[in-house]
Amino acid sequence: MKSTRFSALALLLRCAPVVAMVACLPSHAQYKVVGPDGKVTYTDRAPAGNDGKVTSLGARAAGPVLEVVLPIELRQVVARYPVTLYVTSGACEPCNGARQLLRNRGIPFSEKLILSAEDSEALERLSGGRDVPTLTLGAQNLKGLASDVWNAYLDSAGYPRESRLPANYQYPAATPVVERKEAAAPRAAVPRAEASVPAVPAEQLVQPGIRF
Repeated sequence: MKSTRFSALALLLRCAPVVAMVACLPSHAQYKVVGPDGKVTYTDRAPAGNDGKVTSLGARAAGPVLEVVLPIELRQVVARYPVTLYVTSGACEPCNGARQLLRNRGIPFSEKLILSAEDSEALERLSGGRDVPTLTLGAQNLKGLASDVWNAYLDSAGYPRESRLPANYQYPAATPVVERKEAAAPRAAVPRAEASVPAVPAEQLVQPGIRF
């Protein structure tokens, strides 16, 4: 009996650190951070630094990019001056350079691809040209990569020079400028009606137009 009690006590003592850690873990913790010194901490906010290892806890913390909480200095400027980069899907060194410039500064941005004539036309309506890369910063259009000019505009908008993005931030995937719609399924042939539909006079037809 004594040996049985001793074994149970020894097992409890061995498991005590694990039980204590689980009991002390905040119910709202979303991230586990292991620092360079091996120290483990739990937090409900995405760490701003890049040191150490960050692990998401649960489905909520591992959700879409939009769920990542940006630092206040980024949230304010992104709301006022959102950034969108227009590039081509082919080999384009200036496009790669533009993307790298934004990522090096930690600029949250949406990437739009020019994949079709419709995309090119949409870009022309938006910016007045079909140049790539094109950057929109709020209502400002910047055509062609000019690092000094782009950085000057980003500075004026209030974006930080160095990245302030959380360690677990992921840039959203690039999408076409014009949303693609799946082709409609072929419709079954409809039997012709006995009575024909009266023709509409040409002068009553509404000519389609483009609205900007």
